[in-house]
Amino acid sequence: MRDAQADFEEFVAARGPRLLRVAWLLTGDTHLAEDLLQTVLAKVWPKWRGISGENPEAYVRRALVNTASSWWQRRWRGEVPHGEVPDTVVTAAEDPFASVDLEQSLAVLIRRLPARQRAVVVLRYFEDLSVEETAEVLGCRPGTVKSQASKALTMLRGQLAAVPSLARGGERCER
Repeated sequence: MRDAQADFEEFVAARGPRLLRVAWLLTGDTHLAEDLLQTVLAKVWPKWRGISGENPEAYVRRALVNTASSWWQRRWRGEVPHGEVPDTVVTAAEDPFASVDLEQSLAVLIRRLPARQRAVVVLRYFEDLSVEETAEVLGCRPGTVKSQASKALTMLRGQLAAVPSLARGGERCER
């Protein structure tokens, strides 16, 4: 029988970067993503013997989504209500998308999605999971995944169309 600690360390070394990417896409912040992954791995380690025989990556992914979701629900976002909306015009120089490429712009837009839609987009399109696998990770029905993905993509398309530099066809993407 393999040593559980060695097996866990091997898993983290092999899958850690991909899991960190998922955490970053869920949180939108490098430091929060590292904290999220570390928190999840600390939760998973005591249960590793029972998890490692199944599909440990799917288990950890689901733990990432669930933990991030609980963080979203209780986290103060630093918003301060104001009585009046300031009258400001965003110029091309102040355009938050003017200095970033399509990939960065898309990451910003994904972070603006509601938590459930963001989780669906990350799992379906960045982790390349099927509808059924995504539903299993999120603990919902495949139809819910489809409807959340549709709503998220509609919202992303609308936001992308509103960004002039990206609506022109992403001329900045020269990779």
